[in-house]
Amino acid sequence: MGNDLKDKKGIVKSYVSGFLRVAVVALLVFAQFVAIVLLSLWARGYSFYFYTLIEILSIIIIIALVNDNRSSSYKISWICIILILPLTGHIMYVLWGKSDSKRKIEKKVLQKLRHGATFYSYNQEVVDEFTAKYPTKSRMVKYLESYHFPLFKNNEITYYPMGEETFAAIMKDIEEAKKFVMINFFIIGEGVLWDRIHALLVNKIKEGVEVMFMYDDFGAMLRTSKGFKHSLESEGFQVRIFNPIHKYTEKLYMNYRSHQKIIVVDGNIGYTGGMNLADEYVNLVDRFGVWKDNAVRVEGEAVWGLTVTFLQMWEVCTDGVMIDYSPYRPTKEFKQNQVFCQVISDGPALNPSCPIEGFYKHIINYSKQYLYVTTPYLVLEPDMQEALENAVRSGIDVRIITPRIPDKKSVKLVTEFNYGKLLEAGVRIFEYEPGFIHAKTIINEDCGVVGTINMDYRSFYLHYECGLFMCNREVIAGIKKDLDETLKVCHEITLEEWKNRPLNVKIKQQVLNLFATLM
Repeated sequence: MGNDLKDKKGIVKSYVSGFLRVAVVALLVFAQFVAIVLLSLWARGYSFYFYTLIEILSIIIIIALVNDNRSSSYKISWICIILILPLTGHIMYVLWGKSDSKRKIEKKVLQKLRHGATFYSYNQEVVDEFTAKYPTKSRMVKYLESYHFPLFKNNEITYYPMGEETFAAIMKDIEEAKKFVMINFFIIGEGVLWDRIHALLVNKIKEGVEVMFMYDDFGAMLRTSKGFKHSLESEGFQVRIFNPIHKYTEKLYMNYRSHQKIIVVDGNIGYTGGMNLADEYVNLVDRFGVWKDNAVRVEGEAVWGLTVTFLQMWEVCTDGVMIDYSPYRPTKEFKQNQVFCQVISDGPALNPSCPIEGFYKHIINYSKQYLYVTTPYLVLEPDMQEALENAVRSGIDVRIITPRIPDKKSVKLVTEFNYGKLLEAGVRIFEYEPGFIHAKTIINEDCGVVGTINMDYRSFYLHYECGLFMCNREVIAGIKKDLDETLKVCHEITLEEWKNRPLNVKIKQQVLNLFATLM
């Protein structure tokens, strides 16, 4: 991290103002729930009529769910709620479960995403060159281009296996910025790392560099002070906050977050990965043991994909006219090479289409020798689980690394529950023993993705995510080398060990798994 940080002790700050905001929103949601329950209790006095009404509503809702084009896990969760909470569950579904209630918001988001996509161009010669080099992967590129993610060549990629190395490189590149710096994180936590980057950005603003700073409201509100945004704006930062939690409370749209992490410097250098801007991500704080994250730095034509993705979300956070992306294009010629990349992004506005989930299945299905996955959470849809099982049955060496020490105990229980069928099929599962692995990676022998995407329902359906798809054997070999070293400090879970877990754990896991999509 540099001499000014590596010997310092980090902190995890919590602010009362953030907790108060969460409390107010929680009370509003709770009040809605209480009102629904009271209405249900009142209706008991008219049991015959309401029993008949419930039966009719149940049939209507179940028919609607069966014919809904969302995931089967989502449907099962709502059916369970309706069965457990008669009438109450029905009202909850009408208020919060129907996609119609969120469609107006998502139309506005889609409009801005489509505007951003108009600044892309597509080069068939690059696609042809890629196809000649990687003929079995050409369908993957075409799949992504169908979702408006163009293919880029001429990229230099540096892989960072830990957050400390990532932020050291980020700060070095920011120091050399001449025109603009774009920063987007899910979590902002005031502390040693923030103080260092904040001071650096203030200096760049004084030098005339434009700093565009964006973060998720839920990810930052507990760990930043009440006047955080206004303080930054007074220093010359341009600031945007994604989806303030108090908006659309009645629709529970606050459940949709921006989990993206993007840094762009002068349009020529970009970063993405699992890291957030807080002390635990650079191991200045010991929260769950050693915190392992990873990221990639790209210098080349693919940076334009990160820039467009950033500006799309910037517009989503901005009321008013669309902006011109052109001033933020790359300003240099890049060295010619055959390092191919596509920047991918996804989010709930695109539901039921989930391009990243579909693309992950492509990576799994087109593996020829091995498939490595790192994810802090393993909450799989049946078709994703089946793809992994089919891969290992086809002779592919499939290995998944998850944390030994969890940050969310309930999700850890569901993650462990998902081990069973995978282990039975022959998938090898490892738990990172030194602490918490937060890295999000999927690679096979030719290509892979490093980004913000967890292998769970929330990432595929409820969060705005992004990642860098890379196709170059030398780059992938470097990532695999790190994962092979990581495996040496992991505990491999056996099928026998999984079967012998305590009975009370098995019961908890089965119950929690019913509501995995709502966690």
